[in-house]
Amino acid sequence: MRPRRPNHTSVAVIGGGFGGIAAAVNLQRRGIEDFVIFERSEGPGGTWWDNRYPGAETDAPAHLYCFSFAPFDWTRTHVRRPELQAYVDHLVERFRLLPHFRFATSITTVAWDEQGQGYVLTTDSGEQHRFDAVISAVGMFSAPRLPHVPGLDAFRGAKLHTASWDHSVDLRDQRVAVMGTGSSAAQVVPTVAGEAHQVYVFQRQPGWLLPKGDRDLTATERALFRVPGLWRLNRLRLYLKQERREVRGAFFRPGTRSNGRARDTALRHIETVFAARPDLQAAVTPRYPFGGKRAILSSQFFEALVRDDVELIPHALAACTETTVIDTAGVEREVDALVMATGFHAASYLSTLEIVGRDGVRLHDVWAGEPYAFLGLTVPRFPNFFMLYGPNTNGGLIMFNLERQSEYAAREIARLRGRVSSVEVRDDVTRTYNTWLQAKIARTSFTSTDNYYTSASGKVVTQWPDCETLYAVLTRVLRRVSTLGRRTRRPRENGPEDRVGSGAAAVQTVGS
Repeated sequence: MRPRRPNHTSVAVIGGGFGGIAAAVNLQRRGIEDFVIFERSEGPGGTWWDNRYPGAETDAPAHLYCFSFAPFDWTRTHVRRPELQAYVDHLVERFRLLPHFRFATSITTVAWDEQGQGYVLTTDSGEQHRFDAVISAVGMFSAPRLPHVPGLDAFRGAKLHTASWDHSVDLRDQRVAVMGTGSSAAQVVPTVAGEAHQVYVFQRQPGWLLPKGDRDLTATERALFRVPGLWRLNRLRLYLKQERREVRGAFFRPGTRSNGRARDTALRHIETVFAARPDLQAAVTPRYPFGGKRAILSSQFFEALVRDDVELIPHALAACTETTVIDTAGVEREVDALVMATGFHAASYLSTLEIVGRDGVRLHDVWAGEPYAFLGLTVPRFPNFFMLYGPNTNGGLIMFNLERQSEYAAREIARLRGRVSSVEVRDDVTRTYNTWLQAKIARTSFTSTDNYYTSASGKVVTQWPDCETLYAVLTRVLRRVSTLGRRTRRPRENGPEDRVGSGAAAVQTVGS
């Protein structure tokens, strides 16, 4: 590897969704233009490029599901996927990011080179590239969870997963089985109902649901929100509303006023929608504390369950034949299509990547099935490596977290232009932080039931247990006291170096 030029730093960003975009913008703000965004899909957007199922939209209000540095003229209170993709395209164009992208390129290995003080990245095609620092922006929702159902392979009908929807499949007048009643199912079912002949919804366990209150914005509202000051005022109003309920983790802790109010709202909604269906009222009422699973936000899902052409099956799907599905009660039903709204391997962070750090240590070996990180961002013995949307940062306002995380990573990487060649989080700080974090989590309802928050051992590894403001403060206050900067002499040269690509997005390729 060639030695780094003075005041020059190259960065690899893995993932081209909102996290990757936030990282790119913050690198630009720090004067770092030599970065490449590796994206496995054919276009930008990450999980929103891939998740194209009917009804896909955000749970958070539109004015919170965007970056503070890039307002947008939304048409709805909550954003549907096509409009969200338009926002992604707007960001890529506004910040001139397209030349930095390498689409249809998956990274398989990220390995630290101590002598060269940088990382060697290997792609799925076997190419190798060298960078001084790496930001992983693959997030939590990049590895779909496929169900293990006996006979699934033999089923001859259409099989669709919400993370890889096939729009060539026509569900009109079809008998459709939907596995799951989580957030994606709550969006799919109301959209498919009315088009399909019959929809069977298989529920393994009910989830707490709150009315979403989504609607189109009026022409007057849109005009007002185009005024920057009013846009920011509305954003602040929505932010403070969210923060009030989550301060000190109150929204997630049984017995608090915030948690109790949410639970009461959910129960009243059940009573209202299913007033004439006590059987369904009992079936959709959870038996675990509010917050034990991700709360579903929908103003249409429960309403769809009372339709004549929709049937809620309060049992999991247990098996398939060539033309039927069988639930755990042994009832068999003929169906034409199967929709798998079964989510992702959210707790298996970086499952598609092999990360090798100092002294050849492998990140997955260090984690041993229980992912952790300092502020969800960085791990000891893995210098110059940062994660966005990493362990224990899920929940609340993800766009706010992505901004804070990308700011943190960009500031640390900017130090590499000075007298240090690597930055690494301290082990003692990391241990103390995660001990404190798990103590806070123990007081929440996250541990009360089966959910996607936990590792195989039962440890909660995905959730942040407090408000966004606290997380933002910690990323600012703890950053400089938690990391060590090291200066290592580099070799004069270690083989040729080629630069391919265009402009600032050129890739540094490791020579032979």
